[in-house]
Amino acid sequence: MDNRFGDVENFLMVAGEGSFAAAAKMLRLTPSAVSRSIARLEQRLGVALVRRTTRSLALTREGQVYHDKMIAILGDMMDVENSLSSEGQGPRGLLRINASPSFGIECLIPILPRFTERYPAVTVDLTLTDAIVDLVEERADVAIRIGPLRDTRLRAKKLGHSRMVLVASPDYLARRGTPRTPDDLAGHDCLRFSFRRSVDSWPFRVRGRQVQRPVQGRFFGNSGEVVRRMAIAGGGIARHGRFHVASDLREGRLVEVLAEFDAGDGEDIHALYAAEDRSAARVRAFLDFLEGALVVEG
Repeated sequence: MDNRFGDVENFLMVAGEGSFAAAAKMLRLTPSAVSRSIARLEQRLGVALVRRTTRSLALTREGQVYHDKMIAILGDMMDVENSLSSEGQGPRGLLRINASPSFGIECLIPILPRFTERYPAVTVDLTLTDAIVDLVEERADVAIRIGPLRDTRLRAKKLGHSRMVLVASPDYLARRGTPRTPDDLAGHDCLRFSFRRSVDSWPFRVRGRQVQRPVQGRFFGNSGEVVRRMAIAGGGIARHGRFHVASDLREGRLVEVLAEFDAGDGEDIHALYAAEDRSAARVRAFLDFLEGALVVEG
């Protein structure tokens, strides 16, 4: 048997690590041996798979196609092997999950005990952060993302949709008054985010047209949870996904304002995972669990 499978493994490692040196370290080979392996694979296929420069390495268009196809094939192979070797054992191992603090606290943590009880051989490592981490670099199995998807390397499973709402505490409204129109926000403290992607205006629907109204305030927060807690403390009016403040609205800690001017916008919520990770029993089990157990209030 020739080295074709070893060459494919080396190519996938180079693509994943981004350099011959890093791939060679992982494979316990020399960089020159890895380079010869990739050259051999390119010669056999008759196309260039890797674009080499003195400082960086990138896949060619043909290399990306080959990479994606081989990942899919290996995923199918792992599915078959897992179904045979793990039959009767169930999912097991370490499951790394990444999510925002708001989604993790309000939606994930309440249901995770049911998952760990159902799959006692799975250990869950949950990281909550509003930073957009690289799933591959962080070695996370599943990441929950809210809003537009940007990483095309990953597969996405839609979990739900949550509309945006304006909320404030009863104490704040008693002190400052309840805004009756979007223009009234000019006289209120609006709680904003310090994210680079945040904007200083909020959308509304006025007389059938969607408009933007500038907002201002004396507080910025670096996470949805920080802004939510500031709103509960009476610091101002905040704009959140409904899933984040649903329990606060039910229990009276916050009340919705300007609902009649709701722009109808919202954010999709997805679970992201690498294509090759979908074959892992623990990842499949978690994705299926989310589909049945997760309730996102929209």
